[in-house]
Amino acid sequence: MGLDISVLVVDWERVGGFAPAERWERLTDAAYPDGCEDVFRAGLPDGWVRFPDEVAEWSALYEFHSTSGSFKAHFWAGKRWEDVREQAVPELRAALDVFLSGLFWDPYDMAVPPAGTGPDAPEIREFVPHEGGWRNPYFLVACPPRAVPVLAAAWAVAEPLLDGLKGPHTAHADAPGRWIANHDEFAVLLREWAEVVREARARGWGIVGLPF
Repeated sequence: MGLDISVLVVDWERVGGFAPAERWERLTDAAYPDGCEDVFRAGLPDGWVRFPDEVAEWSALYEFHSTSGSFKAHFWAGKRWEDVREQAVPELRAALDVFLSGLFWDPYDMAVPPAGTGPDAPEIREFVPHEGGWRNPYFLVACPPRAVPVLAAAWAVAEPLLDGLKGPHTAHADAPGRWIANHDEFAVLLREWAEVVREARARGWGIVGLPF
């Protein structure tokens, strides 16, 4: 048991055209559309899932290869980065700070500039208004279209430097038997997120992570 995540790229303007009170339900339907029970029973394929439904016109679901749908892998990837970031070369540190904080990593009190993404960003609160309570409804990832090219540019810097982090990761962040046990698992997960960012940028869409 634990917190899961469903990651979608979505047409921000199309979703914004729905009534504010309907947007969360529409996003939920995009991750689990009616009439697709057979698809779920058969098991979703890894990678991009485009359902044969109206939701495919404005969304696409990404199934991560190595997480079994759990948010834990993403959470622990953030922790591994905290363990190793001081050992990263400055260019990689700056790039991954932008890339990860724009997606699933909360740097808390670290000296990392706000990404302008996440559930508490004003733009996100307007996109799907809170209905009361703490982050209800809420996103685990929320990146509007304007921020996607920033993440893509950060990844373009980080990707060729990522393999150089293996030694420091082994020394400071490896956790055998746990989520994101080593640098290879860390790099695989980040490259999957890069694919999500690539698709969103190509379409001019945003990215959301729903808590189920």
